[in-house]
Amino acid sequence: MGSQLAFKSRIASTASLEKIFNAQEMIASSHISRARKVALDAKPYTDAIFDAVQSLVAHTHITHPIVEKKEDNDRVAVLALTADRGMAGAYTSSIIRETESLLAGLDKSGKQPELYVYGRRGVSYYKYRNRDIAGTWEGNSDQPGVEVAEEISKALLDAYMKPAAKGGVAELYIVFTEFENMVVQKVRVLRMLPVELVHAPKTIHIDNKPITPEEHDKTAPLYAFEPGVDEVLDTILPKYIQSRIHECLLTSAASETASRQNAMHTATDNARNLIDDLTRKLNASRQASITQELTEIIGSADALNKEEE
Repeated sequence: MGSQLAFKSRIASTASLEKIFNAQEMIASSHISRARKVALDAKPYTDAIFDAVQSLVAHTHITHPIVEKKEDNDRVAVLALTADRGMAGAYTSSIIRETESLLAGLDKSGKQPELYVYGRRGVSYYKYRNRDIAGTWEGNSDQPGVEVAEEISKALLDAYMKPAAKGGVAELYIVFTEFENMVVQKVRVLRMLPVELVHAPKTIHIDNKPITPEEHDKTAPLYAFEPGVDEVLDTILPKYIQSRIHECLLTSAASETASRQNAMHTATDNARNLIDDLTRKLNASRQASITQELTEIIGSADALNKEEE
């Protein structure tokens, strides 16, 4: 009887968890469509400003912090985008693992990384391990707003524009999860500053005709800056940083929601399978108990019959 009570208790507790998992899955399912749409809608603007900056880097000779690396400074800022809530599978742990790998690589190369963390789970992880954190942000990691993107971008840009003597950094990295589809979300490391020139492939196809980069560069646009190069780039730089961070926040939010939906779907299925398994064991235990009772009754009856004979 004791084993049956234990089975019933475990079935009841697992059924309660199954309801929680199922509710979390339904909530994530209702949010994923909007999160995916917001992330995809923000991408064209970010791609446009990134292409413009890339063109400036490729086709002009400028000396500006947006493209010029500070060789006399070995400080590097690293921003990790984690989640505020759990129940998202390996979402946060994957980001932390990639961040730790990046920090170890920077340390090995002789640089001094400064860590910035967004998301309550990541902040708790590093504070528990007494890791120095230069800046933290928490709240609504699954629905980030423009305000938090502005706040993060301002803090990082201020750190980047400071001189080395005042604790400024020479590079900015961001670790985030890129949303590809409902099943695939990949952790990426992006260097935001200085801007890296993405080299073109060996052959470019225009109107289905192969054209080499040299031929394409002959028709590359020339840029004129009004009122001047520094004024234009000083205006572009904050917008570039904010747009990149905002896009990373939005695609991370979509990835977090998708990861939570997948994790809760798997947890719900596992809970149901566990309930089925426990129910079978409970029935087997009940049948064994009934069989034992019948055996004892039959045995007692046989003993009485023998005594009467």
